[in-house]
Amino acid sequence: MSAEDLEKYETDMELSLYREYRDIVAQFSYVVETERRFYLANSVDVKVRNADGEVYFEVTMSDAWVWDMYRPARFVKNVRVVTFKDVNVEELDKPDLRLDEGPFSG
Repeated sequence: MSAEDLEKYETDMELSLYREYRDIVAQFSYVVETERRFYLANSVDVKVRNADGEVYFEVTMSDAWVWDMYRPARFVKNVRVVTFKDVNVEELDKPDLRLDEGPFSG
């Protein structure tokens, strides 16, 4: 496999992953970003820990989806992340039900 073939494969995988993300993001309540991964989750708990003067974060998530193109199964029931780096948690905006876009629209 040439370097060009590998690059094309990775580009195709990233595009496929983005499309999957776009299709499922509305099913989740939170976006969680750590130094290594990006997650969508419906439940998130972040605890600040201190051990021997070192501060770290323990993040637990349930009903999650992991942004990782090399992972065969991206949906996970429970995730626990321990990190010394920043953690960003954002609540996703849930737009109100809009009947003008559904099967009952006029």
